Amino acid sequence: MPNLRQPLTLSRRPAKFLICCFRLPNLLQFILPSTSSQPINATSLEINCAAAIRLPPSLRPRHSSSPRPVGVVDNCFLSTAYVLHPISIVIAFDMRPQSVLSLAGLVLLAPVASAARFDIYSERHQETPGTIPNKVDLFPLLKRLRNGFVEIVFGPHPAKATTSSSHAKASLRDDHVNEVVLRFNLTTAEEETAFAAAAARTFLDVWTFNRDYVDVRIHKGDIRSLLSLLPGSLKTSYSTLITDLAAAVYDTYPALDTPAQIHRVDDRRANLKPARSGSDNYFFQDYQKLETIVQWMRLTEAMFPGITEVITIGQSYEGRDILGLKLGMKTRAPGTDKRKTVVVTGGMHAREWISTTTANYVAWSFITAFGREPMITKLLEHFDFVFIPVVNPDGVEYTWTTDRLWRKSRQQTGMSWCRGFDLDHAFGYEWGDFSENDPCSESYGGKEPWQATEAAALATWAKNASRETTEFIGLIDLHSYSQQVLFPFAYSCDVDPPNVENLEELAAGLAKAIRLSNGELYSVTSACEGAVAGRGFKPGAKRIETGGGSAIDWFYHELHAHYSYQIKLRDTGSYGFLLPKDNIIPVGEEIFSAMKYFGDYLLGNNGIEKSIGTAIPTPEEPDRSLELRRLRRK
Repeated sequence: MPNLRQPLTLSRRPAKFLICCFRLPNLLQFILPSTSSQPINATSLEINCAAAIRLPPSLRPRHSSSPRPVGVVDNCFLSTAYVLHPISIVIAFDMRPQSVLSLAGLVLLAPVASAARFDIYSERHQETPGTIPNKVDLFPLLKRLRNGFVEIVFGPHPAKATTSSSHAKASLRDDHVNEVVLRFNLTTAEEETAFAAAAARTFLDVWTFNRDYVDVRIHKGDIRSLLSLLPGSLKTSYSTLITDLAAAVYDTYPALDTPAQIHRVDDRRANLKPARSGSDNYFFQDYQKLETIVQWMRLTEAMFPGITEVITIGQSYEGRDILGLKLGMKTRAPGTDKRKTVVVTGGMHAREWISTTTANYVAWSFITAFGREPMITKLLEHFDFVFIPVVNPDGVEYTWTTDRLWRKSRQQTGMSWCRGFDLDHAFGYEWGDFSENDPCSESYGGKEPWQATEAAALATWAKNASRETTEFIGLIDLHSYSQQVLFPFAYSCDVDPPNVENLEELAAGLAKAIRLSNGELYSVTSACEGAVAGRGFKPGAKRIETGGGSAIDWFYHELHAHYSYQIKLRDTGSYGFLLPKDNIIPVGEEIFSAMKYFGDYLLGNNGIEKSIGTAIPTPEEPDRSLELRRLRRK
C-alpha cells in the first residue's frame, strides 16, 4: 500500500495526473481526528500544500477572493487539517499504479463514510449518553474494512492513540509520587563542599548548584537521611520549591484533548511575523514531541525554500537523525569565502524542553522577519545560522515515553542500571582532569572523550563543515534553568579566554536585551563560576554544569568560534525543568531579542554596517567581580 504521508511529485503533463474533487464532508471527517470549526483561508492552504508536495507551479491554485475549506492528501494534513471544517477535499495523484490504487480505495470507501463513521465522531452527535446512531451498527463488515484501510494509509485510530497517551501520561505521573524539590541556601564554602559530598554519596538529582543555593529532587522519605549528612546550619536553611512533583510533571504534557497542530498558515504573508501572543502559530502553544518537531522543520523548509534548509548533523545512539535548520541566503557568488556561521543548539539535556522550543521559536522568528526587518535581512545575507533544536533525540524521546526528568543520552555505559552520557561533558577539550568518573552521575561524560555518540556526531559535522564551506564564529547553547548568560571557559577558572573582555561586553548586552524585552533579569558570569565559590573567592565545590568536555569550550578553542555562550533560560526555580507552556512564547521573545543584539554585534564586528533604527540596546557595564577575580588570581 503506498504511503500517503510521503510527499507526492506530480508531472506537468495533463495526461499524467488526475485531480479529483469529492463533496464528502463525512469522508474527510472520519479521516481526520478532529472536527474543529475554526475557518482557514483555502487559497493559502492550497498554495502552501502545493509547495510542500512539490506541485508544479502550473498546477498550483490561483488566488481567490472567496475562501473555501479545502484539504490536500499530504503531510499538509498535519499542518492544516486540524483547523478545518471541511466541505470538500482535493486529492492530487500521479497516475502510477500505486497512486490509482490509493484513489480507488478512497472512492470505494466514500459510501461507507456516510454509514459508518468513527465511533468518536458518532459519540459527539448522540442525543443522550449511551445512545449511538443506528447507522453505525448497520454495516459492521464495512466499518471494519473502512477502519482497517484508513489505519493502514493514515495511521492508527485517533481514539486508540488517545487511550494509549492517557495511560502513558498517568504512568509518567505515578513515577514521581511523593517526590519534592528542595532548595538549600548556601552561605559558606564549607557548606558547599559538604552538600556536594552528600549529593554524590546519595546520588541526588541536583537540578542547579551555584554560589547562593542548590536545588535537588528527592523522595520525601529520604529527606531525613540527607539532613543527617549535612552540617547543622543546612538542616534548617532549606525550603520546598515544588511540593507535588508528580502533578508538576503531569502538567507539562500537552492536554490529551488538544490535537497536535503543527502549523496554522495564513496567506497574508506580509503579516507573517512573530506575534507577541503567539496566536498566529499553534506549534508554539505547547511543547511538542520529537516526531512533530521533525515534521515542522521539513514543512518550514518547504514553505521558505529560499532561506531555509534541513540538514542532517548525524545520528544518535539509537539511530535517530539529529537535524538542523540552516538559515541564510542560498544565492551566493561562486568562489566566495567561507560562510560565517553561528550554531544554536537546544535539547542537549533531555528534560530541558524549553531549550528546544526556544531554538525553534527563534528560528521561526528569523524566517518570518526576513525581508521585513532590515537587521534580520542583512544578517541572513551575510551569515548562516544553524538551529539544532534536539541534540539529544534519544533522551528527548525518553522523556515523552518513560521519564519526564531524564537528563542524559540513552547510550549504554557498561553498567546496565546507569545508562546515558551527559553530552555537555562529552566533548574532547580539557576532558580528562575535570570529568566525572561515575556512570551513575548525572554529569558523567564517559570513560574517554567522544564516547557519547551525539557529541561525536555534532563535532564531526562541525569539523567537516569548517574544512569546506563554513567558518564558525559563534555558538549559542540553550539550557535551563537559572536565567544566566555564561561564557568560556567552563572547565576551570584558572585560565581566561584571550577575548574575555569582548565576551563580557557582549554577554552584558544580551542580558540587557532580554531585560528590555520582557523584564526578566539574567545574570552574566563565566561558566567556570559554576565551580561554586564561597565569599572571598575561596575555592568551593563544583556545580553539575561545570567541568571538562563542554560544548562551548570545544567550539571556542577548537573551531575558534570566539563568541560562544551557554544561556540558561527561565526560570529561577519555581518550576525548574517543568516550566509551564505559558512561558514558551515569552521565553522565545526574550531570546529572539538577545539574538538580534547578538547579530547586530556580529555585523559591526565583521566590518559590516550595522542596521539603522533597530533599537538595539547599548550593553550594560560588565560585572566587576569578574575583574576582581582575575586580579586576585594574579
